[in-house]
Amino acid sequence: MPLPDGTIYFDHAATTPTDPRVVERMLPYFSDLFGNASSIYTLGRKSLAALDEAHEQIAAILHCRPTELIFTGGGSEGDNLAIKGIAYAQRRRGNHIITSAIEHHAVLHTCQQLELEGYTVTYLPVDSAGLVDPAAVEAAINDQTALVTLMYANNEIGTIQPIAEIGRICRARKIPFHTDAVQAAGLLNLDVTELNVDLLSLSAHKFYGPKGVGVLYVRQGTRIQPQILGGSQERNRRAGTENVGGAVGTAEALRLARAEREAEAARLTALRDRLIAGVLALPGAALTGHPERRLPNSASFTLAGVEGESLLLNLDLLGIAASSGSACSSGDIEPSHVLTALGIPAADARGHLRLTLGHSNTDEDVDVLLAQLPGLLERLRALSTRPVSASV
Repeated sequence: MPLPDGTIYFDHAATTPTDPRVVERMLPYFSDLFGNASSIYTLGRKSLAALDEAHEQIAAILHCRPTELIFTGGGSEGDNLAIKGIAYAQRRRGNHIITSAIEHHAVLHTCQQLELEGYTVTYLPVDSAGLVDPAAVEAAINDQTALVTLMYANNEIGTIQPIAEIGRICRARKIPFHTDAVQAAGLLNLDVTELNVDLLSLSAHKFYGPKGVGVLYVRQGTRIQPQILGGSQERNRRAGTENVGGAVGTAEALRLARAEREAEAARLTALRDRLIAGVLALPGAALTGHPERRLPNSASFTLAGVEGESLLLNLDLLGIAASSGSACSSGDIEPSHVLTALGIPAADARGHLRLTLGHSNTDEDVDVLLAQLPGLLERLRALSTRPVSASV
């Protein structure tokens, strides 16, 4: 189903529209219930009560204590707080961090910053499907390891990592384990006990909640050093006047996602599989990511002989919003670090197409894309000086 402006939206991994039910739940906290939750008078106490309720609702879904949750400004802040917070708090234990080569830049850039401060970081490789080997995690742990941070599901290729198994390894070695679950939220199980995680990051706008709001779970007894100072909010772990409306909206969005997850995941999986089958029938198309251990809504391809940016611009002209793993930097199109880590040649990686499905998508949307894509690829390849790889 196209958006109000007629766009067919296949980029739900980038962001999602805020659910109208979530907006309705938030609205009073922008006007009538605008009080500062730190104020002691009635208006402030009402905001504090709403904030406490939001903690409780999310805790029920994650199967944790409300006091183990910190509202943040989004997934990037949550990742930064988890990684820096643990690294600084664990200085006496060690200065070694383990992550993977395909993490979101919120994780990779934070680890790189810590390297400049004297920490050492192991960037684990992945296989051709984007999976981290749990045995490699165990082998990388040493007596200086202060943190393991690995994403739950990859934002570009959709591969789901064996988080619970890796968590068991870390728990046995008493190493704090953080997972960036930003892409997994709303689609996969978030029970922190079953996942064996000590820290978990979420971002509301990935599951039809408001932008600029996130959640960080920190298991009780796990010491972190706050990164934003200036107040006692969130139990002295994240200073700043609380975004009560955002917290309320996040809790409502996660509640709806949990209630509808099973049915929606089945629906999206069927659409995803139709997309994958249809695109792979085209010349020069190859699937990226794991063929089975992937998010229900994620389909990712390399399309030989085309540039990802040109493909996206032409899809946009056809009223189709999609994404690519390529990033434009200083006028050069560089292949995605995720695809590079999978061993995909740079020439093929530049022709990356990511299609991520959501509430608005229907079989008719898939029909439109599959009808338009063959002719578009043919035109782009005719204009390209780069030949289709003979190996595809």
